[in-house]
Amino acid sequence: MAQVATLRDRGTPDRLTIGRKAFEAILPPLIGGLLILAALVGLIGTAIKNPQPHDIPMGLVGPAPAIQQLSGGFESKAPGAFQFHSYASVDAARAAIDARSVDGVLVLGDGGPRLILAGAAGDAVTGVISGAVTNAFRAQGQAVTMETVHPFASGDAHGLILFFVVLAVLVSTLVAQALVSLRSDAGLRMRLVMVGVFGCLAPLVGMGTAAWIADGYGSGFWTATGLVGLAAAAIGAVVAGSARLLGAAGVGLAALVVVLLDLVASGGPLGSQLLPDFYRWLAPGMPAGQLYSAVRGALYFDNAGLGMPIAVLGAWLAGGLVLIVLGELRARGGRARVSGLGGLQ
Repeated sequence: MAQVATLRDRGTPDRLTIGRKAFEAILPPLIGGLLILAALVGLIGTAIKNPQPHDIPMGLVGPAPAIQQLSGGFESKAPGAFQFHSYASVDAARAAIDARSVDGVLVLGDGGPRLILAGAAGDAVTGVISGAVTNAFRAQGQAVTMETVHPFASGDAHGLILFFVVLAVLVSTLVAQALVSLRSDAGLRMRLVMVGVFGCLAPLVGMGTAAWIADGYGSGFWTATGLVGLAAAAIGAVVAGSARLLGAAGVGLAALVVVLLDLVASGGPLGSQLLPDFYRWLAPGMPAGQLYSAVRGALYFDNAGLGMPIAVLGAWLAGGLVLIVLGELRARGGRARVSGLGGLQ
């Protein structure tokens, strides 16, 4: 009996040690998962808690007194919802839609009010414009004639497939670059090759699959595909550089910024114009919203409005490459210090 008790006593510390080690093993991912959960709910919840339209560009054509009265009425009922631009003719207003300067135009004339909407500007934006205009004239007993230009492709009538290409590119790029960048043997050449190769292949797979599902996107397909490739390379470079500098923590930080915060600030397929001030301020400098805008410009607006998205994505790519180089220099410096210490011994 004494021997059994002794064996039990000896076994007890082992079980406690095993339990402690198991708890220590699950604690970091447990805390990390809960922090990610809180971040998701916090970011998404604050973004969609009370969506309100802000600064939606809208054109007006008609007599000056009527335009002033109409714009003043909108401003009093929905302050800050619209940015109004007056045009001397319908042709000038249509050219503004083509250039993506405005998302809709209200024409006031003898034939009654007519509303021209850019369909590919997005359902949320066009819905806000059409709802406000039709309600205003319904109160006066007038019907509004609707016309849609630059519509989405018939196989992707709301642009949802196109947005999920953006989402898929962000997530897949993060995963692919993380798997390579966290390898112990991943040097500068391997990281750069991965950024370039994935940036070439991801858009072909993503846009090719989307075009197959939507039954084609028309003549702007290859331009849109190139833009997706630029975004994949930009995000990949940021992830690779962050991983080189900070390891797994860098991948986590990149995921938080260029995936989670980026997607929330973009407003998804609805756009950032319905989000609170902070997200609308952030959105123009983030990749997701700019990429979604760029591919719509390439596919539906004859490449209008591509300058800003290309500049933003190019800046992210340049920043990511700088991070990769800095991480490589830091790693080489660390190896040199270790070699120096070894030589002293």
